[in-house]
Amino acid sequence: MKWNLRLAAANRGIWKASELQKMLAARGLSISAGKMSGLWSGSPASVKLDELDVICAVLGCGIEELLLPEPGKVAGPAEEQPRPAAQASAGPSVTPRRRDGRSLPPP
Repeated sequence: MKWNLRLAAANRGIWKASELQKMLAARGLSISAGKMSGLWSGSPASVKLDELDVICAVLGCGIEELLLPEPGKVAGPAEEQPRPAAQASAGPSVTPRRRDGRSLPPP
């Protein structure tokens, strides 16, 4: 996914991160300068859903304008090697052991 906050803000005449930060604070979302820098630069470490709600409300946009899919960056499914039928259902061999360290009685 590509984070597109800066362009969405620019489309609405907001050119500075500090200006958007003040608008978000007016709606009850106080963001630190460090987090705002990450949001504005396009590489946020994390964004909470509640924060996305406020950002979308302030900008008057939908989530699809802030998050753009990049399907070319996703690797395709890994090809699995076929396994013999008996081995596929049996799974690995398991030897039971007691958790307290004592040995099990003989079979």
